[in-house]
Amino acid sequence: MSDATSESRTNATEYTVSDISGALKRTVEDVFGNVRVRGEISGYRGPHSSGHAYFALKDDRARLDAVVWKTTMSRLKFRPEEGMEVIATGRLTTYPGKSNYQIVIDNLEPAGAGALMALLEERKRRLQAEGLFDAGRKRRLPFMPRVIGVITSPTGSVIRDIIHRIKDRFPLHVLVWPVRVQGETTAKEVTAAVNGFNALARDGAVPHPDLLIVARGGGSLEDLWGFNDEALARAAAASRIPLISAVGHETDWTLIDLVADVRAPTPTGAAEIAVPVKADLEATLASLGARLKAAVSRNFERKRQVVRAAARALPSPDQLLALPRRRFDEATSRLGRALSVSIERKRARLQGQRLTPATLSRRMNEARTLTGRDLARAQAAFFAIVRERRARFSRNAARLSPAPIARRQKLQADALTRLTRRQDQAISRRLDRLRGKLTQADRLLATLSHKAVLARGFALVKDADGAVVKHAAEVAPGMALSLEFADGAADAIATSGTATPTGGTAQPARPKAIARPAAKSREPGNQGSLF
Repeated sequence: MSDATSESRTNATEYTVSDISGALKRTVEDVFGNVRVRGEISGYRGPHSSGHAYFALKDDRARLDAVVWKTTMSRLKFRPEEGMEVIATGRLTTYPGKSNYQIVIDNLEPAGAGALMALLEERKRRLQAEGLFDAGRKRRLPFMPRVIGVITSPTGSVIRDIIHRIKDRFPLHVLVWPVRVQGETTAKEVTAAVNGFNALARDGAVPHPDLLIVARGGGSLEDLWGFNDEALARAAAASRIPLISAVGHETDWTLIDLVADVRAPTPTGAAEIAVPVKADLEATLASLGARLKAAVSRNFERKRQVVRAAARALPSPDQLLALPRRRFDEATSRLGRALSVSIERKRARLQGQRLTPATLSRRMNEARTLTGRDLARAQAAFFAIVRERRARFSRNAARLSPAPIARRQKLQADALTRLTRRQDQAISRRLDRLRGKLTQADRLLATLSHKAVLARGFALVKDADGAVVKHAAEVAPGMALSLEFADGAADAIATSGTATPTGGTAQPARPKAIARPAAKSREPGNQGSLF
């Protein structure tokens, strides 16, 4: 009877939670099937591991959850960034799992050039604070590069203009790294190109460039936005190869223009900056060669004139050789007569000496006598040296007997024994002094330790963080306390106190604590509890 009565009280239709959620989802999607929402990106942390991105759009009064699916994320022209004001196009839907609604974004664009300029200025300030725009860190361009690397679109007019201009001025080897110069992947591709050129080996199959040119034609701020990427600016600043930026027209400025070593107003201007004019170099070289040839000719002529002037001041060869020639002639005439006189003298001396056997025998006897005398002297000297060495050896042998060595060893052993005994005595006295100091320190520690105070009936109060509570004003009602006694510790809860929150007025009161003592040793699970 009671069940029938309760059913008759209302005739409202009964729905399940799923029915309500489905109805709301269809209603929201039908009414807001295609909307454009303007707001500031909040909570953006990059794409999820699944490739989807989840964040929120907000203004000064409301917040709307947003989601960008993986397929849509790859088609976006702009990568979402935290704090960026955007206009999102999509459809509203609900998420029954959390009973909230969200926008599924199909397209995302900046909310006007003002938002992009604000973001660009913020990046400029950050990079400038790091010193990436300083002129001192920028390198000089090579005067005559052998290989130039160009980073641009391979199908546009920019690459044709650059190659044509380089060919007209100074033909050389040009490497082209094809990239997209507009769209979502521009920054990533140009950054990879800069890093790729720097990674080339100097002796590899692909030649290492001496100069890099990053080029693109003119366009709007949105078209050139890929060259305002922070990662690209850092890659250009870190490039070991000098880099020329030629992005847009002369009035267009991007971040890569500020960090590049040289900024060219146009791609054609970059080609003109990169290489000199070959014809001008040849003309200059020909002019310098002619000047060098004329200077050498004039120098030779001056040297020739100096030699001629010096030659006129010098005497002639006949004058220089006249006196030596006369002396030679006189010496020649005297040489014949001197030779004849010398021959006559030698002949007279030879005829005055007669060689007989008696003379030869006498000379042999004299030589034999001298030889015998020298031999006797040598034998006497040898025997004298032997006697002296034998006497010296006898004296040394007497000094090298083992008795002195044994006496010295015994003296050293006695000295070592005395030193060992003195060392043991010194160590013993040192240990006694240290033991006495340790005993005094232990007695002083026992006297000054707070445990002696606790043994007289006092307790040490600490708060929940282990800090000592010294005043009653520091205790608040309900505050967890730890009481340490001489034989153990106990936990307690204060039932009253004087500490009040900030801005309150403290009422003097005596703190009370109700606790049950814990065991003597505060082991885990053995703490006091309230009763």
